[in-house]
Amino acid sequence: MRLLRSALAVLAASLIGLSAACGSSSSASGSSTASSPGTKQVDVVASDSWVGALAKAAGATNVTLIAPATVLHAMDYEPTPKEMLAVADATYVLYSPYDDFAQQMAKAAGGKAKVVPVQLENTPATIVSQVTHLGQVLGTSSTAKAWLAKFNREYAQLSAQVKAARSDPSQTAAVNVLVGYWATGFAGLTSVGTFGPDDVTATQLSQLSAKKPALVVGNAATPNVVPDIPGAKTVMLDNFPGADLDLIQVFQRNAQLLISALKG
Repeated sequence: MRLLRSALAVLAASLIGLSAACGSSSSASGSSTASSPGTKQVDVVASDSWVGALAKAAGATNVTLIAPATVLHAMDYEPTPKEMLAVADATYVLYSPYDDFAQQMAKAAGGKAKVVPVQLENTPATIVSQVTHLGQVLGTSSTAKAWLAKFNREYAQLSAQVKAARSDPSQTAAVNVLVGYWATGFAGLTSVGTFGPDDVTATQLSQLSAKKPALVVGNAATPNVVPDIPGAKTVMLDNFPGADLDLIQVFQRNAQLLISALKG
């Protein structure tokens, strides 16, 4: 049901008042981060949980998501008029160019908003680059630097654990192009071929099967795009954080999934 803008404005005002009273933020999609007393308030509207997690890592204290964290494939999400109203009132609007609704967000942003595209790839180089840049944009560079120090330590430990779980350092994998870096960089596996993001064709399946990979690394956001290769174990990895917007937990979760697949 479409609500009149005036009614939404009243609702938004009441939510802001409630937020101030309890120290947390409202969210267009129901996912947000809470601010701590005494911290600098930095309010951000982010297109999805991956973008939101990078904003939180960089120092954003209140993050409102357009695509809910529970959406399986956030890039195809269709925002409601109410959700886009949050964009119109935002100070910072962060989006991924890969989101289908990215241009819609950019157009909906008010004149005072700073609109910032965010590159998404769960590799150390990209995460360092984006969190550092967002810290500069938001004026929270010291917070971003502290988070990155923690992330770099955690990444090194988790990657070492996954690599130690390989039964053979030369283990191979067929990988979805959108999660390939988890297999090669993070787990140290050798890729023998890729698939996705579109459906796997009969030719692709034949070619990948002939290379006899030990593991098939799929993208959890597209669970039906996975080749059924005889003798290969399948592990589904996810790039997107949950409603807590904790990017480090994504690495912890995927590390456990990889370790289980490599040991099992």
